Amino acid sequence: MSTMFCYQCQETAKGTGCVTRGVCGKTDDVANIQDLLIFVLKGLSVIHNKARANNLANRMADRFVTESLFTTITNANFDFDVFTKRIFKGIELRKELETKLKEAGIELNPATLHESATWEAKTVEEMVAKAPHVGILATKDEDIRSLRELIIYGLKGMAAYAEHSMVLGYEDDEIYSFMQKALEITLDDSLSPEDLVTWVLETGNYGVKVMALLDKANTSTYGHPEMTKVNIGVGNKPGILISGHDLKDMEELLQQTEGTGVDVYTHSEMLPANYYPAFKKYKHFIGNYGNAWWKQREEFETFNGPVLFTTNCIVPPFAKAKYKDKVFTTGSSGFPGFKHIPDRVNGNPKDFSEIIELAKTCQPPTAIEEGEIIGGFAHNQVFAVADKVVEAVKSGAIRKFIVMAGCDGRNKSREYYTEFAQKLPKDTVILTAGCAKYRYNKLPLGDINGIPRVLDAGQCNDSYSLVVIALKLKEIFGLNDVNELPLAFNIAWYEQKAIIVILALLSLGVKNIQRGPTVSGFFSPAVKELLGDRFNISTIGDVNEDIKLLAY
Repeated sequence: MSTMFCYQCQETAKGTGCVTRGVCGKTDDVANIQDLLIFVLKGLSVIHNKARANNLANRMADRFVTESLFTTITNANFDFDVFTKRIFKGIELRKELETKLKEAGIELNPATLHESATWEAKTVEEMVAKAPHVGILATKDEDIRSLRELIIYGLKGMAAYAEHSMVLGYEDDEIYSFMQKALEITLDDSLSPEDLVTWVLETGNYGVKVMALLDKANTSTYGHPEMTKVNIGVGNKPGILISGHDLKDMEELLQQTEGTGVDVYTHSEMLPANYYPAFKKYKHFIGNYGNAWWKQREEFETFNGPVLFTTNCIVPPFAKAKYKDKVFTTGSSGFPGFKHIPDRVNGNPKDFSEIIELAKTCQPPTAIEEGEIIGGFAHNQVFAVADKVVEAVKSGAIRKFIVMAGCDGRNKSREYYTEFAQKLPKDTVILTAGCAKYRYNKLPLGDINGIPRVLDAGQCNDSYSLVVIALKLKEIFGLNDVNELPLAFNIAWYEQKAIIVILALLSLGVKNIQRGPTVSGFFSPAVKELLGDRFNISTIGDVNEDIKLLAY
């Protein structure tokens, strides 16, 4: 008997949906309570949208919706108690907004409101009873369900980027407003599939806006990423391994470990922190340890020291894992049994003293590789060498750019991306961002006239840089359409941050995107056909045939 239903990630069971336990390790009770939190966020959005229309917007509600969406991203938070507390808080915020509306003379008729805007619970038991009835399958029409979920998954990815921006002091009322309007429209039974496609594309449009906001937040705070050779070996001191995407956590950890005899290493999606000028001044910032998120079980064992998760990408540890007592979470991430470092209070830094003291008692990391990898090719760095790039294109030295951004994952089918990169013609350049790059960023692919054949822009959100680069090239070459560029897209997806990247590309009019390694489980046959026909989206197949299609 099915006790849950979730198909938001690429590895979902049988490509159709997890029904007893998530492939990610999420239990059925956590999956259901996450669905209930989304239900409550929709109801809160209904009321907050009315408040906003009457100049009664509440910034606390904006931040709460954003942070809560982020906690439900794949591999971010597995802690049941976190979600029940958020549900109570969401209901409390909704009631506060209702009171403000009433004080302003605006009465709400419960009979005209969606159930999510009136439902409340006083106990966790009430939540557990309600949760199975408000999940994905509550929408009976599979095409409407497919498009509603596509919007919601785009919003989850958008929320991740908005939260990172917020932490650095950059917020946008327009983005917050859109996210809550989009949550509300997923409750509207009058909308047709065509109406929802319009909202899907508008979600992509705001995906571009939020990635631009985060780019501004990161570069204004830490400088523009620079071409950097990153050490992948180890030092001889104890270390802390920091994973995830939050650069503010990175900054505060570096500040607090300075002079302590403890080194800092990045893991997986935190690798691009090595590219920022602000972090290069720290001599105890050694480099990057390991590979993509899914290899963490073995790599955390050999690292020997403690690990800090700043965002998603947690893989539940084996029961006998030696490292599990050394893992800390913070921010939107969480896992039962892992020590959680509280959020900042009154603008003060987070307190990382406990993880630092633990690191001092540990052995230095065990080397698992040595050498360097090159990255730091965000838009500002590429523009700095634009003359060389343009000349290489005009001379024919570079014939085509292949965008291979997105996520990595555990499935054997992802070996496709390594083979694809290896077999690409020598006059092609790979533009990448996100952890998908770990499939090929250590291959000896060489360079073209001094330009590396793999240009790593950074984290998944830095896919924005790839868009900016493409639009700049369109301008330089005097083209009318980005699809006229010598540019092809082969995007790997795993979770919701990759979804918002793909929707952003669609909103910009990019066509002929190949994505993989599998079709999204949440695409109904009709929606798959609809988007395929309109944007010519296809799924990867044979490497050699795909190279003929994309690289020539």
